Amino acid sequence: MTNLSYIKKHKKPYYFSRTELSIILSTYSARVASGEWRDYALDNTSQAALFSIYRHAHETPVLVIEKRRLRTGDTSLFLLHDRHKTLHKSNSFNIVISYLNNLPRLIYAR
Repeated sequence: MTNLSYIKKHKKPYYFSRTELSIILSTYSARVASGEWRDYALDNTSQAALFSIYRHAHETPVLVIEKRRLRTGDTSLFLLHDRHKTLHKSNSFNIVISYLNNLPRLIYAR
């Protein structure tokens, strides 16, 4: 594969797969139901797909799940960011989601 064909191939936007997005939305909906999260945004570039999670609609995201394209073939790197740092990164989507599911949850007194 020539360098030019590599560039053309990787100019296309990068997305989460249907399975990945389904798992993310399942995790997200559980936290929405508990009142912890309220909104989300999906973004993509030619190098990454992003799922941003918001506590309130007009804030910066509290968490971002990123799927980053690696130059080595069809592999991806998954990252979980909060507002200030990378919380976890792995080549395995399931490991990052597991880490996200084990983050402390807010408990609201009624």
